[in-house]
Amino acid sequence: MSAENKAVIQRVFEAFNQGNLDEAAAYFAPEYAFHGPGFEVRGPEGWKQVTAMYRSAFPDVVCTIDDQIAEGDQVATRFTARGTHRGELSGVAASGRAIAVPCVVLERIVDGKIVETFEVFDQLGMFQAIGTLPALPASV
Repeated sequence: MSAENKAVIQRVFEAFNQGNLDEAAAYFAPEYAFHGPGFEVRGPEGWKQVTAMYRSAFPDVVCTIDDQIAEGDQVATRFTARGTHRGELSGVAASGRAIAVPCVVLERIVDGKIVETFEVFDQLGMFQAIGTLPALPASV
Protein backbone atom coordinates (compact mmCIF):
# COMPACT_ATOMS: atom_id res chain seq x y z
CA MET A 1 0.00 0.00 0.00
CA SER A 2 2.85 2.42 0.73
CA ALA A 3 4.13 2.27 -2.87
CA GLU A 4 0.63 2.93 -4.23
CA ASN A 5 0.16 5.89 -1.90
CA LYS A 6 3.52 7.37 -2.93
CA ALA A 7 2.46 7.00 -6.56
CA VAL A 8 -0.73 9.00 -5.89
CA ILE A 9 1.33 11.89 -4.54
CA GLN A 10 3.75 11.67 -7.45
CA ARG A 11 0.85 11.89 -9.93
CA VAL A 12 -0.45 15.00 -8.15
CA PHE A 13 2.99 16.62 -8.42
CA GLU A 14 3.22 15.75 -12.12
CA ALA A 15 -0.20 17.26 -12.87
CA PHE A 16 0.54 20.34 -10.76
CA ASN A 17 3.88 20.91 -12.52
CA GLN A 18 2.08 20.77 -15.87
CA GLY A 19 -0.47 23.32 -14.62
CA ASN A 20 -3.32 20.80 -14.79
CA LEU A 21 -5.04 21.56 -11.48
CA ASP A 22 -8.25 19.74 -12.45
CA GLU A 23 -6.32 16.52 -13.06
CA ALA A 24 -4.45 16.92 -9.77
CA ALA A 25 -7.65 17.74 -7.85
CA ALA A 26 -9.17 14.43 -8.96
CA TYR A 27 -6.85 12.74 -6.42
CA PHE A 28 -8.42 14.61 -3.48
CA ALA A 29 -11.42 13.25 -1.55
CA PRO A 30 -14.55 15.42 -1.21
CA GLU A 31 -13.87 15.67 2.55
CA TYR A 32 -10.23 16.72 1.99
CA ALA A 33 -8.70 19.04 4.61
CA PHE A 34 -5.54 21.11 4.05
CA HIS A 35 -3.67 22.52 7.05
CA GLY A 36 -0.99 24.99 6.02
CA PRO A 37 0.87 27.95 7.48
CA GLY A 38 -1.75 30.54 8.32
CA PHE A 39 -4.76 28.94 6.63
CA GLU A 40 -6.87 25.86 6.13
CA VAL A 41 -9.02 24.84 3.18
CA ARG A 42 -11.52 22.08 2.49
CA GLY A 43 -12.26 19.91 -0.51
CA PRO A 44 -10.61 19.63 -3.92
CA GLU A 45 -11.89 23.11 -4.86
CA GLY A 46 -10.20 24.60 -1.79
CA TRP A 47 -6.95 22.91 -2.80
CA LYS A 48 -7.31 24.31 -6.32
CA GLN A 49 -7.83 27.84 -4.96
CA VAL A 50 -4.66 27.70 -2.87
CA THR A 51 -2.54 26.22 -5.63
CA ALA A 52 -3.96 28.64 -8.21
CA MET A 53 -2.90 31.52 -5.95
CA TYR A 54 0.69 30.24 -5.90
CA ARG A 55 0.69 29.43 -9.62
CA SER A 56 -0.53 32.98 -10.31
CA ALA A 57 2.34 34.43 -8.27
CA PHE A 58 4.89 31.93 -9.68
CA PRO A 59 3.52 30.85 -13.08
CA ASP A 60 6.62 28.81 -13.93
CA VAL A 61 6.68 26.98 -10.58
CA VAL A 62 7.95 23.40 -10.59
CA CYS A 63 7.94 21.23 -7.49
CA THR A 64 10.65 18.58 -7.38
CA ILE A 65 10.27 15.67 -4.98
CA ASP A 66 13.50 15.30 -2.99
CA ASP A 67 12.44 12.49 -0.61
CA GLN A 68 9.35 10.42 0.15
CA ILE A 69 8.61 8.13 3.05
CA ALA A 70 5.40 6.14 3.30
CA GLU A 71 3.95 4.03 6.06
CA GLY A 72 0.39 2.78 6.30
CA ASP A 73 -1.99 5.43 5.01
CA GLN A 74 0.50 8.32 5.32
CA VAL A 75 3.09 9.73 2.93
CA ALA A 76 5.70 12.31 3.90
CA THR A 77 7.17 14.24 0.98
CA ARG A 78 10.06 16.69 1.11
CA PHE A 79 10.18 18.81 -2.03
CA THR A 80 11.57 22.03 -3.43
CA ALA A 81 9.36 24.59 -5.16
CA ARG A 82 11.24 26.64 -7.77
CA GLY A 83 9.84 29.49 -9.79
CA THR A 84 9.92 33.17 -10.65
CA HIS A 85 7.84 35.76 -8.80
CA ARG A 86 5.84 37.20 -11.72
CA GLY A 87 2.50 37.90 -10.03
CA GLU A 88 1.13 39.37 -6.82
CA LEU A 89 1.48 37.29 -3.64
CA SER A 90 -0.15 38.38 -0.37
CA GLY A 91 -0.20 41.99 -1.55
CA VAL A 92 3.41 41.90 -2.76
CA ALA A 93 3.84 42.97 -6.39
CA ALA A 94 5.83 40.80 -8.77
CA SER A 95 9.57 41.17 -8.25
CA GLY A 96 10.86 39.01 -11.10
CA ARG A 97 13.08 37.20 -8.60
CA ALA A 98 13.68 33.45 -8.57
CA ILE A 99 12.84 31.32 -5.56
CA ALA A 100 13.78 27.86 -4.34
CA VAL A 101 11.62 27.05 -1.33
CA PRO A 102 12.01 23.85 0.72
CA CYS A 103 8.67 22.30 1.71
CA VAL A 104 7.39 19.26 3.59
CA VAL A 105 3.91 17.74 3.38
CA LEU A 106 2.44 14.87 5.35
CA GLU A 107 -0.57 13.41 3.59
CA ARG A 108 -3.12 10.77 4.54
CA ILE A 109 -4.59 8.66 1.75
CA VAL A 110 -7.72 6.51 1.91
CA ASP A 111 -8.84 4.37 -1.05
CA GLY A 112 -6.46 6.16 -3.43
CA LYS A 113 -7.67 9.67 -2.48
CA ILE A 114 -5.86 12.26 -0.38
CA VAL A 115 -8.03 13.10 2.63
CA GLU A 116 -5.71 15.34 4.64
CA THR A 117 -2.53 17.37 4.18
CA PHE A 118 -0.28 19.07 6.71
CA GLU A 119 2.22 21.41 5.05
CA VAL A 120 5.19 23.43 6.28
CA PHE A 121 7.52 25.50 4.14
CA ASP A 122 10.13 28.20 4.47
CA GLN A 123 7.87 31.25 4.29
CA LEU A 124 10.58 33.54 5.66
CA GLY A 125 13.04 32.40 3.00
CA MET A 126 10.43 32.78 0.27
CA PHE A 127 9.60 36.38 1.25
CA GLN A 128 13.32 37.18 1.59
CA ALA A 129 13.93 35.74 -1.89
CA ILE A 130 11.25 37.95 -3.47
CA GLY A 131 12.71 40.98 -1.68
CA THR A 132 10.02 41.86 0.86
CA LEU A 133 12.14 41.04 3.92
CA PRO A 134 15.85 41.57 4.52
CA ALA A 135 18.04 38.50 4.24
CA LEU A 136 19.59 37.20 7.42
CA PRO A 137 23.38 37.40 7.75
CA ALA A 138 25.18 34.38 6.26
CA SER A 139 26.97 33.77 9.55
CA VAL A 140 26.42 34.88 13.11
